[in-house]
Amino acid sequence: MSTDNLPKCPACQEDMTYLDGVNYVCAQCGHEWSMATTAEEEAELIVKDANGNLLADGDTVTLIKDLKVKGSSTTLKVGTKIKGIRLVSGDHEVDCKTEAGNMLLKACFLKKA
Repeated sequence: MSTDNLPKCPACQEDMTYLDGVNYVCAQCGHEWSMATTAEEEAELIVKDANGNLLADGDTVTLIKDLKVKGSSTTLKVGTKIKGIRLVSGDHEVDCKTEAGNMLLKACFLKKA
C-alpha cells in the first residue's frame, strides 16, 4: 500500500499515518488502530441526504428546514449553504462549520447542492 492511500488519523484527523505490522499509527498524536477496523468503518459509513443522494466528505449541502441551535437563541435558516462537510459515525452524521460555529447535523435536514 502506498502512503497516498493511507487513511487519516481518526483521533486528530492528520494525514501523518504509517503502517506498523497490522496497525496504522499516527506520527502526530501516536494513536494506533487496526487496519481491519478501518475497512469495516469505511464500508458501513453510508450517509444519504433528504433526497436519497449519497454524501461524501467535502460536499456542499443546503439546509431544507430552519434548525434551532440547542443552547442558544440562534436559528440556522432554510437555504443556508454549508461547504466542506465531513462525515462522522453516530446519530448526527455530518460535521461542519456554520455561521453559528462548528456543528453536528443530521443528514435528513440537508440536501446536496
